[in-house]
Order: sequence, then C-alpha cells, then structure tokens
Amino acid sequence: MMASITMNNTTALFYVFSAVLLLASFRVITARSTVHAALFLVLAFFSASCIWMLLSAEFLAITLVLVYVGAVMVLFLFVVMMLDINTDSFREGFWKHFPLAGLVGAVIALELALVLLPGFAVTQAPVDPELAKLGNTRMLGIEIYTKYVYPLQIAAVLLLVAIIAAIALTLRRRKDSKYLDPGEQVKARKADRVRIIKMDPVVQAPAVPKNGEGQP
Repeated sequence: MMASITMNNTTALFYVFSAVLLLASFRVITARSTVHAALFLVLAFFSASCIWMLLSAEFLAITLVLVYVGAVMVLFLFVVMMLDINTDSFREGFWKHFPLAGLVGAVIALELALVLLPGFAVTQAPVDPELAKLGNTRMLGIEIYTKYVYPLQIAAVLLLVAIIAAIALTLRRRKDSKYLDPGEQVKARKADRVRIIKMDPVVQAPAVPKNGEGQP
C-alpha cells in the first residue's frame, strides 16, 4: 500500500514538473522580452533538475542547477541587460522563414527519436548489492576515473586549448591603445617624477605711459 502511494506521488510530481518544463520551454521561444525568455529558461532548467532528481540522478540534477542556473544563466542575463538588444529587428521576416525552420526542426526531432527510442527498452541487468550501496554519484566517479579516464583527460586538454585560444583572440595588444604598467608605477621614485628648483623672485616693472597718457 505504501509503495503504491509513493509511486503515485512520484508519478504526479513527474507530470507536474514535466508540464512546467514544457510550458517554460514554449515561453522561451515565444516571449517578446529577452530578459523574460532567459528567466523562463531558468525555470525550464530547474524543472529538468527536479525530474532528474525523481529519476535518482541527483548528480546531474545538482550539476544542472549549479552550472547552468547558477552560472551560465546569470551571465546570459548580465549580457542581455548590458547590451540592450533591439529584438524587433530580429523578428522581421519570421513568418517568411517559418516553413523551412519547421521542416528543419521536424527532421532534427525525427533524428533524435531514432537515436533515443532504442534506449528506452527496459532491460533487467543484474545488480550488484555492494555497488547499489555506493550511490549514483560515487559510482559515476568510479566509472569516470577508472574506465573513462583517458577520454576525460583528452576532453580536459581540448577545453584548455579552447580557453587559451579564446584568451589569445580577445587580448591582442593594439598599438594605438595606451596602458599603464603597474610594476613600473610601483618602482617610481619621487626624484624621478618631481624636481624642486629654487628661483629668485621676479618683479615686473610698472608700465611707462606713452606720450603723457594718464597724466592730469
């Protein structure tokens, strides 16, 4: 009886979070304000993390909240509010290109369905009771750092190369830009910047009137 009640509660929460996720995803592409669209995307990510939590994938749920909701979306909102993008110009010609965009979206959805549907086949694999006690997060760490350690290192090197390339492309030194070297400023001394010179006072002589001007 208790298992049936728990299953019903879990199923009800799954449908609630799924409905919120679909609604938020729809509002992301239909909201007229870019800021509102970003906030709806935050709601979609949070709903997806709740669904993963119901599926006992707590590591993915926490990662989604910390990385995307806590970092990426904050950056998106900061950039959107700083740039003040004119979204009206982006909407010009939307319905003109809508049939082609709908066709491309349908093809992508069909390809995703062909790839993902075989994964929904229910297979009862033997479960080791000792491994079941470890938890999903620890089992994931064991798999990553034992069986997939070399692909993980390759991915880390690729990300490092991408970071270095982004820095090299954005921090190119321009000849017409003026900058200050903090190291040279710290080494500066008073004698190099200010020199005190003693000079005799100069008194300007009064002007002499010409041709008797100024005389009574």
